[in-house]
Amino acid sequence: MSYELVVGLEVHCQLNTSSKAFCSCSTEFGKPANTNVCPVCLALPGALPVLNQRVVDDAVKLGLATGCSIAPRSVMARKNYFYPDLPKGYQISQFEEPICSEGCVSVDVGEGVRDIRLIRIHIEEDAGKSIHDIGDDTYIDANRCGVPLLEIVSYPDIRSAAEASAYLQKLRQVVKYLDISDGNMEEGSLRCDANVSMRRKGDTEYGTRTEIKNMNSFKSVEKAIEYEAERHVSILESGGTIQQETRLWDADKLETRSMRGKEFSHDYRYFPDPDLVPICVDGMMLDRLRKELPEFPEARSARFVEEFDIPAYDAGVLTAEREIADYFEETVRACGDGKAASNWVMGEVMRTLKERCIQISSFTISPANLAELIGLISRGTISNTIAKQVFEKMLESDEDPQTIVEREGLAQVSDTGAIERVVEQVIAENQPQVEQYRSGKTRIFGFFVGQCMKAMKGKANPAVVNDILRQRLEGGA
Repeated sequence: MSYELVVGLEVHCQLNTSSKAFCSCSTEFGKPANTNVCPVCLALPGALPVLNQRVVDDAVKLGLATGCSIAPRSVMARKNYFYPDLPKGYQISQFEEPICSEGCVSVDVGEGVRDIRLIRIHIEEDAGKSIHDIGDDTYIDANRCGVPLLEIVSYPDIRSAAEASAYLQKLRQVVKYLDISDGNMEEGSLRCDANVSMRRKGDTEYGTRTEIKNMNSFKSVEKAIEYEAERHVSILESGGTIQQETRLWDADKLETRSMRGKEFSHDYRYFPDPDLVPICVDGMMLDRLRKELPEFPEARSARFVEEFDIPAYDAGVLTAEREIADYFEETVRACGDGKAASNWVMGEVMRTLKERCIQISSFTISPANLAELIGLISRGTISNTIAKQVFEKMLESDEDPQTIVEREGLAQVSDTGAIERVVEQVIAENQPQVEQYRSGKTRIFGFFVGQCMKAMKGKANPAVVNDILRQRLEGGA
């Protein structure tokens, strides 16, 4: 029997506001337990919430970026459930009247572009955290209570685990370009629940779905969906029935396990929050927020190709992360050489970021200094080989490359007399190779270049070395 996978994702995006959704408490990650709290987020009697304007702005920006309809009026609601880490006994969220609806996110996993439709994007607050791994007791950390979230709910349009991962990565890219979230899955800034079901190919009715939680990486999302799909098929093929439930992904055992029965919306007894007025978004607000939207990757990539004369592949790599794109653009505008800047950013800069496990914001070489290094190469002051040595020294200090070159005596040698002497010495010491070259084995020419550069410690001007070598080897001197 042939089955089709059907997946819808519920993504919670933590906003990078400095204060919480309904109070002035800090949202800083990693603070001691129960220190970022106040009467509002602890739900003490008489405390009243006040909605953070930045949260509304960020929700509208994400809605505009994903082509959603923005509601002129939306309502905050109370979602009632009783967990130890939810002090109020309800979560402030949105239900019947969300702020954004009916958008889409386009993905391509090698089979053409597909639009994954969005049901809604709505505002809500986070719950606290239950800690189970300290002895036999469970501890509660309320720091996260009230941290602002946007929940992005897709239609069940996803048809493969790879497509789910691509969709999630695209969402992460969008929220980072908007600068409304850091998109860090490991720290929980981007969290994903997957609703998975299987149906026979050709059927139009959806199968019974299960919800998967506890996935903290793109790879986890893929593996969890693949595992759950196989589990569903195994049950259906044996004549069993899928139970609608919430399951946890165990990344160590690479399997899901039952957590609880899946709730329905009526179980939460939603009703409008009486302490919060409706959210109104007028035309002036929409115009203001549209003007604040950034240039997104697709448009920026096309502009880089046109403006800086670089290949489309390079432009795609450079615009995948907004911070990398900004760094590249500052560099190329300072040095005027798009291809050279592209090669250095895609090569040495991104290699360093990967090796040191850092973001470009922590990178020690400024775009201006990288541009100056590129300029030293183009002017013939240093070779590419020496430039890489200078680059490594720049990583360890904030010195500009010119200072390093002068102090270390790394300037390129273009003195023909000095290079001629080295060439004569290399030819004299390698007569067997000279005979091979002169007998027609010209590929050995690189050997002579390498020997000359080694003798001059990489400082010789390669163009001058090449010219003098050819003259001596082909002239028979």
